[in-house]
Amino acid sequence: MVRSVRLDAGPVSRDQVVAVARAGAEVELGEAVLKNLAATRQHVDALAGASDPTYGVSTGFGALAVRHIPPDRRIALQRSLIRSHAAGAGSAVEPEVVRALMFLRLRTLAGGYTGVRPETAMALAALLNAGIVPVVHEYGSLGCSGDLAPLAAVALALMGEGEVLDVDGRRPASEALRAAGLKPVTLAEKEGLALTNGTDGMLGMLVLALADLRRLLDTADLTGAMSVEALLATDRAFAADLQGLRPHPGQAASARRMLAALRGSEIVASHRGPDCTRVQDAYSLRCAPQVHGAARDTVSHGELVADRELASSIDNPVVLPDGRVESNGNFHGAPIAYVLDFLAIPAADVASIAERRTDRMLDITRSHGLPAFLADDPGVDSGYMIAQYTQAAVVSELKRLAVPSSVDSIPSSAMQEDHVSMGWSAARKLRKAVDGLTTVLSIELLAAARALDFRAPLKPAPVTAAVRDLVRERVGGPGPDRHLAPEIAAVEELVRSGRILNALEEA
Repeated sequence: MVRSVRLDAGPVSRDQVVAVARAGAEVELGEAVLKNLAATRQHVDALAGASDPTYGVSTGFGALAVRHIPPDRRIALQRSLIRSHAAGAGSAVEPEVVRALMFLRLRTLAGGYTGVRPETAMALAALLNAGIVPVVHEYGSLGCSGDLAPLAAVALALMGEGEVLDVDGRRPASEALRAAGLKPVTLAEKEGLALTNGTDGMLGMLVLALADLRRLLDTADLTGAMSVEALLATDRAFAADLQGLRPHPGQAASARRMLAALRGSEIVASHRGPDCTRVQDAYSLRCAPQVHGAARDTVSHGELVADRELASSIDNPVVLPDGRVESNGNFHGAPIAYVLDFLAIPAADVASIAERRTDRMLDITRSHGLPAFLADDPGVDSGYMIAQYTQAAVVSELKRLAVPSSVDSIPSSAMQEDHVSMGWSAARKLRKAVDGLTTVLSIELLAAARALDFRAPLKPAPVTAAVRDLVRERVGGPGPDRHLAPEIAAVEELVRSGRILNALEEA
């Protein structure tokens, strides 16, 4: 596990982002970074003293960039910028999202193109390392000119204003900084823009979602294999020579994983002979590698985009090594917004095919001998009937979440910012989709584990048997009068932790 991250001028990895956001890894700024920041700052100080106005240094912002600000008002300008931009509303977003956002903004500062002072970058690192999480609200970012309102909430905390979360709960930033031995920062020229002009919020949520989706797609291969086994389906369609006829790498990986999960299954072997009258399985079983695999390839594309963005320096204006301060459009969130929207589609589709497999296990006309709704005493006991309703409700919601945000644009700043990405909205939507997929796969896992019990005395594959036993350990053995809500919650935790994947990885 990554316990600390040392920032230099280069990119960071997705694993490092996750480590800082979720595991509390500490962040350190290298000496070379601090020297570079000091050298770049000299260019900003020179421009601040010049008679000609420079955007972000001696002017107003956005549609107010035509206003030249005299030197004695520039500290007030920075303070006013942060206070006015910290205009978010709604519920507070998750601490892991805020930590990812803070770390990624710090990474851009460390790149040396923003013009901030070394002490300002060090203050942001200290805030992260102290475990102080600024309260960032759900609404306020249009995904252009950066995630302005969310990043401004972080800058506000650096100034000792606003609210934060720490070990003592939610309280004023001034109190939390004082308790941690930190001093508020007085922002100098250009620093307000440098702290707020970035895609860090949407990028952080993309990186976290990619980590979750990798784990969930591995889980989907496993739950899909268990459903194949429980429904007396065949594994022959997953053979490498058949998959090789359509050489998508994700499809091959999913088929390989499903075959590995089913290896050694007495249940699958029991209907391989000539007495089996079924010609081919339903699509939700036979086509699982194609659907799961296409989702895997989409995630791979998302990782490519994320890695490019993790190597980018996002600010406006930027301070170049020769001293020029140039305006640019690199803060536009379109590259991230598109892939955030794209990922919501396979999240919905993988959930949809899992729900179809679950429904098949509950229907006596299609389950090949399983009791109605996998109930201990059908009629008295409703079994997993309503658990499938829950899946269906979530899948319906996931289809709505798959509608893209990035095709929308709401002009702002008196038409100066007349085309925006809505990337933050796409990211918030994807987080909900990841949660929904977790629930749907957890219910399939719960049902498939139960269905395997009904195939006794035939033994499941060693892998699926180990997963079934892990589920039993969490929710108890078969029996009537089950309370399903806590069982679903318990299995969701198994899925989130990745524990159920250990059996397949060991195989």
